[in-house]
Amino acid sequence: MTVELFVQYLFAGITYGAIYAIVAIGFNIIYNTTGIINFAQGEFVMLGGMISISLLPYLPLTLAIAVAVLVTMIFGALLEICFIRWLESPSVLRMIIITIGLSILTREAALHIWGESIRSLPYFVGNEITTVAIWGARISPQVLWVIGACGLMVLFLSLFFQTTSVGREMRACAANRKAAILCGINTRNMVTLSFVLSAGIGALAGCVMSPITSTEYSIGTGLAIKGFTVAILGGLGNSMAAVGAGLLLGILEAFSISVLPLAFKDAIAIAILLVILFVRPHGLFGSATAAGLKEF
Repeated sequence: MTVELFVQYLFAGITYGAIYAIVAIGFNIIYNTTGIINFAQGEFVMLGGMISISLLPYLPLTLAIAVAVLVTMIFGALLEICFIRWLESPSVLRMIIITIGLSILTREAALHIWGESIRSLPYFVGNEITTVAIWGARISPQVLWVIGACGLMVLFLSLFFQTTSVGREMRACAANRKAAILCGINTRNMVTLSFVLSAGIGALAGCVMSPITSTEYSIGTGLAIKGFTVAILGGLGNSMAAVGAGLLLGILEAFSISVLPLAFKDAIAIAILLVILFVRPHGLFGSATAAGLKEF
């Protein structure tokens, strides 16, 4: 394998790994605050891409993305308020079924609104043939946008949870929900905020990845599986570890193409998930007890 081809595979792996990591962080934000594994997380990514594409004929690209993220955040809040908030101490199985049902309903609604067509946002810089040379390899500038945007999202979340009062209240809910209630924290609002944050970062990821991967109504399911795999691989609840786990999975997928047919790419994520669940269910970087939001 030449150096140029190695760099090409490496950047492809980092790009997809960054997307998987953002989806996994969305899982972790909600899980840490509520104990819920939200299998509708991938639909937030899909909605961000599809809504921004629909708005593009009427708004500039930046404004279309901003509105799409805002609409998706509102949608995330409505999901929690309408389907989660009123439940009293629901079982894990019940919550899994509810979030899977919400994922299916959202996907079917997207099918009726946008149809089966595959769409994409325009490249933020240049077009599909515009490339930059990095160590001899030709890389699309959009790849750098994806990596940069995902890195900024991780930095923003880290600062949010460490330096803001609302972020610290969410961390308190993650550490001990009963104690947070006794301290006067409105835990229900914190749960809603966790869905809002999760939906927002998912939607933004969906927008920046759209020019490269394209967007259709059904992409959410695959992304949810990959994101859940990364969340488990990094240790459920440990969002910083999810970044490393996402990059690991993305790079493994990218280099697997050189030795396996492309059709086996998705099977790699499932195989890794099964191995981790059997061998080390708390993840490669996690402890036996899921970590709280303090991991940021």
